[in-house]
Amino acid sequence: MKKSKVYTKTGDKGETSLVSGNRISKADHRIDLYGDLDELNSRVGIAASHMNLVVELKSAVSFLHDIQSMLFNLGSNMACEVENRAKYKLPQVSADFVLRLESEIDRMDQELEPLKNFILPGGTVLASELHLCRTGARSVERKAIAFLNTTKEELPDNCVIFLNRLSDFFFVLARYANKLQGGEEILWKPET
Repeated sequence: MKKSKVYTKTGDKGETSLVSGNRISKADHRIDLYGDLDELNSRVGIAASHMNLVVELKSAVSFLHDIQSMLFNLGSNMACEVENRAKYKLPQVSADFVLRLESEIDRMDQELEPLKNFILPGGTVLASELHLCRTGARSVERKAIAFLNTTKEELPDNCVIFLNRLSDFFFVLARYANKLQGGEEILWKPET
């Protein structure tokens, strides 16, 4: 089998192809949105790599890989016009996966002290990376809503719910990682 080239040169003039083959500008809101999904996926990959080094968190790495797959599912849908998604049988983010996220949030949160103050993102390096995942999920969520409001194009199934829950998951996971690794949660102290 002949190996394909990484570069195609088809995007050299500032356009890219959607799943349907239609060409659009690389500056299009759709491309910006699924580019940010890709960036979030990469952040999750970094966090998963570092989680794999923490014995108490190794079992959670496969769940992060599942999250990465869901991010790819969402990205593939955003790379396709809504009227073509069923035609190409693109994988969806399921309501069941959102329930899995909620279950993981609840499980970890039971082991954490209740928050009485806001906390600053940080603690251990891993917790800091997970906070970057959290803020990345929030950013993608905002862009998805802006895309919907601007284009009036229906978002993929469970898109906003998934992204909203995902940021909650990363917040709790960051706190959980800090707890397991002895990282300090730094309370926000507003100046008076």
